[in-house]
Amino acid sequence: MKLQGFHVEHADWARAGDREALSAIRLEVFVREQAVPESLEWDNLDSLSFHLLARDESGEPIGCARLTPHGKIGRVAVRLPWRGQGVGLGLLRALVARARSQGRADVALDAQLSAVTFYEREGFVAHGEPFEDAGILHHPMRLELATHTEPAASNPDGHALPTGNRSEIAAARLQLLTEAKHRLSIYQPALDNELYASLGEMAELRRIATSGRGAEIRILLHDPEAALRHSHRLVALAQRLPSVLHIRTPLEDVDLAYASAYLLTDQGGYLFQPDARRADARASHRDRAFQAPLAQHFNEVWERSAPARALQPLDL
Repeated sequence: MKLQGFHVEHADWARAGDREALSAIRLEVFVREQAVPESLEWDNLDSLSFHLLARDESGEPIGCARLTPHGKIGRVAVRLPWRGQGVGLGLLRALVARARSQGRADVALDAQLSAVTFYEREGFVAHGEPFEDAGILHHPMRLELATHTEPAASNPDGHALPTGNRSEIAAARLQLLTEAKHRLSIYQPALDNELYASLGEMAELRRIATSGRGAEIRILLHDPEAALRHSHRLVALAQRLPSVLHIRTPLEDVDLAYASAYLLTDQGGYLFQPDARRADARASHRDRAFQAPLAQHFNEVWERSAPARALQPLDL
């Protein structure tokens, strides 16, 4: 999944240009492709909802979605050439963040049955019974947005970040990158293009890497070949800035068996996932007591690791 080559922006239904772009995508995807009657596509919620447009690097609209005043996500549509490249995920996460900023306790949607698994990966839970809408089976789903109190209880300084699902974990990761000044340590068994690859994350990584004297980003990666094979953006950044962005690969079996992932910042912040494959994490803006053993582990593994050989042909 490539979270790159596009951006997500707010669209105003009252603005003719935005309304035309939103309508064109929905006509293409829902009416022409999925045979939804056009009379059912439009409703009076459009003028009241918060809309998003995804655009490619040339500014061409490629996806859309909306959040209604009742806290319901809908009309999520991505043009066919851009499916499977993270556009729908970017739209969804942006709307979840919008709902959270409004102080909502939860956010709902009606998922087409073929998309239920996609939403489940982001923490949505199906409830009730499937129903038919415009000739297509849907299942109601809901995501709880209430503040998670368990991490805060172990963090008396009150700097805990919500990490109850993949959307919150992604938001916490970007927040920590934004707060970092000059140095990062990243331990990631596998680096797919859903991690450290969004436009916002890349902008913060470039800022840190070019922040001046003392700038350093260290990454421990079990599988650099996969990052190279999928043209991960961090590979290109490391190629341009090899003196400050270093990637190493563990050599010992005990290290390669380590299944956790974490991000450590020079401000005492951290994001820790006990199992890198699961949407289970804890994070804090600042908790040096919890960060300290992770930093010690990172330094120990770093010392017995080697520069990523798979990246050497690129002079990294």
